[in-house]
Amino acid sequence: MLFTKEEILALVPQQAPFRFIDEILELDDDSIVATYTFKENESFYDGHFPGNPITPGVILLETMAQTGVVAFGLYLASKSMSIDEIKQTLTVFTDAEVEFTGMVRPGDKVIIKAQKLFFRRLKLKAHAEISLENGEVVCAGTIAGIGVKSNG
Repeated sequence: MLFTKEEILALVPQQAPFRFIDEILELDDDSIVATYTFKENESFYDGHFPGNPITPGVILLETMAQTGVVAFGLYLASKSMSIDEIKQTLTVFTDAEVEFTGMVRPGDKVIIKAQKLFFRRLKLKAHAEISLENGEVVCAGTIAGIGVKSNG
């Protein structure tokens, strides 16, 4: 059973203030494209860096993982799993090799893209990148995760 982009977004377990996907624009067997606008009042800007805030790299990595591993993985899993099985599965991040080449500031809208490298036995590896609306790539690399049975 395949889900719509909106249904997949609703299944993503991360919630505010730790969800970094606003909308899924494109989704198919090979790739996903989503957006997120970093709010001016995100708590991490208070200390990173006062007077000159930029989005921490670890948050950009989390943003790529939520789109390129969690949401994309949920979609790919939905092809062979029931909704109940999916709800009992937690996607955990396992691996990343990412290069940071730019900055994301408060208020910036980013486009997150991921392309499947492989997906088998609920393990997903993807090439992911984040770019600003003007097309400038701010980080890119390979990310991976796996679906595991949740205790919750």
